[in-house]
Amino acid sequence: MAKAIEITDTNFEEIVNSDQPVLVDFWAEWCGPCKMIGPIVEELAGDYDGKATIGKVDVDTNPDISRKFGIRSIPTLLIFKGGQVVDKVIGAVPKSVLSEKLEAQI
Repeated sequence: MAKAIEITDTNFEEIVNSDQPVLVDFWAEWCGPCKMIGPIVEELAGDYDGKATIGKVDVDTNPDISRKFGIRSIPTLLIFKGGQVVDKVIGAVPKSVLSEKLEAQI
């Protein structure tokens, strides 16, 4: 079963500059709603293995990316395609919402 990959300030550009859609979950250990959506993000990594890349950015340890994209509230999930943000979700949402947004980019 595929898992969400850890995205850092260092590997961010390399991961999002992909032909496949890339879902990036901006989260933090202390964030309650992030803990609610975390298992959903992991499930999506399995569901979309080979079709999309699913990753997570810890905003506390990777402040550069968070600043670059103006992340002010977490969880924020950005969907990239070809290195560009094509969709955005703020807050904990049902899995179906994220699936629909990913499907639209595949």
